[in-house]
Formats: sequence, C-alpha cells, structure tokens
Amino acid sequence: MVRSGGGFFRAVSQSLVPLKEIGIEWSPGHSYMWPRSRFAPMNPDKSTLDNLRIERPSPEKRAVKRWPLFAGAAAFLVLLAVVIWWVSHPGAVMVKTVLAKSIQAGTPNTLLNASGYVTARRAATVSSKVTGKVIEVLVEEGMRVEAGQVLARLDSSNVEASMLLSQAQLDSSRNSLEETRANLELSEREFKRTSALSEKSVVSSSDLDRAEADVKTFRARLARQAKDIIVAERGLTVWKQQLDDMTIRAPFDGIITSKNAQPGEMISPMSSGGFTRTGICTMVDMNSLEIEVDVNENYISRVEPGQPVEAVLDSSPDWHIPAKVIAIIPTADRQKATVKVRIGFGKLDPRILPDMGVKVAFQSAGAVQATGPSIVIPKSALRQQEGRDIVWVAQGGHVERRAVKIALTGDETATIQAGLSAGESVVVEGPGNLSEGMQITEAKP
Repeated sequence: MVRSGGGFFRAVSQSLVPLKEIGIEWSPGHSYMWPRSRFAPMNPDKSTLDNLRIERPSPEKRAVKRWPLFAGAAAFLVLLAVVIWWVSHPGAVMVKTVLAKSIQAGTPNTLLNASGYVTARRAATVSSKVTGKVIEVLVEEGMRVEAGQVLARLDSSNVEASMLLSQAQLDSSRNSLEETRANLELSEREFKRTSALSEKSVVSSSDLDRAEADVKTFRARLARQAKDIIVAERGLTVWKQQLDDMTIRAPFDGIITSKNAQPGEMISPMSSGGFTRTGICTMVDMNSLEIEVDVNENYISRVEPGQPVEAVLDSSPDWHIPAKVIAIIPTADRQKATVKVRIGFGKLDPRILPDMGVKVAFQSAGAVQATGPSIVIPKSALRQQEGRDIVWVAQGGHVERRAVKIALTGDETATIQAGLSAGESVVVEGPGNLSEGMQITEAKP
C-alpha cells in the first residue's frame, strides 16, 4: 500500500524531464518523459525516498480487520441452520379428540344412533267454530287446564238477539196450536150434532158436508202447526248451540304453551287474511310426549317395534332416559331417504318438554357377549395402516400410533376389545399426515 498517492506521483514527476530538453522529437498529442537521473546527477533526499516506500499491513492489523467477516459468516450459518430445522420440524397441528368410554360385559349393545325431537301426540291450536270478536281470554302461557274448562269468550250479542226471536216464534206457534185445537174440538161437536139432525132430516146434506169439512180442516191445521212447533224448537236449539259456541273450552287436559289472541281481536276457524286470528291458544297434553327420529333407510333393518332405546336430551347430556320403539311408520321420505320411527319414554318427567332435541341409541335385545369390559369410541377415530386397524392416541402433546382389535362396528361407534384403555384421548379429526410423535394441540369437540 502507498501511504500517499499524491507524494508518489510528485516524486516521480520531479525525477523525469521532458524529452524536448534533450533533443528528442515528439509528436503532437503525446508527451515523452525521460528519467532525469540519466542527464542530471541524482541527489535525492531522505523525504523523497520515504514517499516512494510501500507500506504493508502487519499480521496483527490483518487479523483485526478480518474478524467482522468471520462473525458475519458464522451468523449466516446459524440462521441457515435455524431455517432448516424449522422447515423439517413444523409446529403443532390442531386435532379433535374424545375420551374412550368403557362398557361392562352384560350391558346392551348399541346397534344404531340417531337424533330427533320430542313431540306431543296430542297438541292443538284451540279455535272457535264461528267467526267472532274476542271479548275475554282466561288463560296464560304455562297454565294447566282441564277438559271443558273455559278458555275464552266471544261477542254473543247478535246470537242472543236471534235466539230471543226464535224463542218468541216458538211461543207464537204453540199459541196457534192451542187455538187450532180448540177450534177442532168445537168443529167435532158441531159435526156430531149436524150428523144427528141429518138422520132426522132436520138439516140438509150441505150442512152436514160443511161440518165434516171443518173438522178435517182443523185437524190438518193442527198437524201442520205441530210440525211448525218442532221446526221452531229446532231453530231455537241451533241458536242455543251458536250461543254456546261463543264460549271456547279446552278439548282435553293439558298445558297452555302459547297465547295467540287478545280481547278485541277477530277470530275465525279459517284464515281470512288481515288481522283475523285462527286460534285462541295452543295447548299440549304432556302425557302424550314421545320421540320422533328419522332413520336412514339403509339401517332401518336394525330397528323393530319394542326394541329398547336409550335417549339423551341435548339439554341434559348426562341423563340417560330408558325408552322403547313404539312403531315404525311404513313409508319413506324419498327426499331424505329416511324412515320415521316413533319412540316412547319409559317414564315421563317434567324436565322433558316438547320440541327438545334428543339423541337416541337403538340397543340390542341381548347383552354384549364378552368376558370383560369393552371400550367404545367414535367410528371416525378408526384408521387403516398397512392393513391393520389403528387409532391415534394423544399423550403429552404428541400422538402415538396404537393398533386395536375391533369387536363390533355400529353406525357411529366402534367397540374395541384390545389395544385401548378407558379414559384415553383418541383423535377423531385431524390431518391425514399424522405420524408417530408428532406435536399436536387438542381441541375437544
């Protein structure tokens, strides 16, 4: 290295002379220099020689200036190693797990699982037989009522007026009948006297015929008026029935679940649009509650009437309710490819309410044939690897491959005889590339 570039060129320029000074021709655009030392005696001083000296760095200085390069290379290698490790060791994957459950030998075996709703066989929206204006509603939601109890009343003023008119017409018909009956008795006596006088030739034949005609006329009138009385009585009965229809009563014992009308509203047995209501309230017979489920037609052969069933309400997952199959509706839904099944509760409970969601397990009539307890897991936890049935068990944030022996496979569950213990967490949902020891994060379903 040159200490000073300017000093070096200055020293060289002082030691050179133009060629012109020594008689050498030169061409335009070029400068020819020749060492001055060949034509002049050299007398350099020490400062000039110092300027021409090239200094080289010492080993200590070269080492000091190389260490940042070594430090950068080391940092790059460390970063590269971290990236390689991160790519080859991905982070924890999310999986869903459930606990394996144990069932004892001798307990019924679940053949099929399904879900449905609690329904009431006796439920009604109570309405009136005629269109009318509501003047009184005597029920509220949650009220228990008995059959025949008054629920509401409609405006009956027009019906009462018509009934009074029919009653008056009936009374008038009865009075007319009595009048005709009296006239008939008089005409009969008159006919008898005329007949007696006719035998003695006191009266003419025309008088006898007139008396006989009067009798027949009054008899016919009496019969007609008797029929008119029957018509009037039946008309009065109709108006009484219409008056009774203005009072709405409970059709059976039950509980009011909704109140649909208020005083002042119009109600009609048929919807006529506008603000007309079709019912006063909705009531349910709580003793008629049962379960309705839709079973896939591919598995309906596993269900039969009288089969034991275990029901679990969505609102009470720890409450197992005994039930049984009431009937299989002999028709299928072509849209859903399902068959409806009715299930009856073994014992009703106030906690069971209409329209509640419920899950049912159809069980076998016999018991599980096993010498010891079996493990039940969801069917989705089973995997196939190398021709063997396995499950992935979650332990300490990692998964472990476990070979299992299957005793029975149902629609949604599988019974494991060996390879798994009760209480272990099995993976039911996760990536397809799970491997032994892979780090996971559990998410309970």
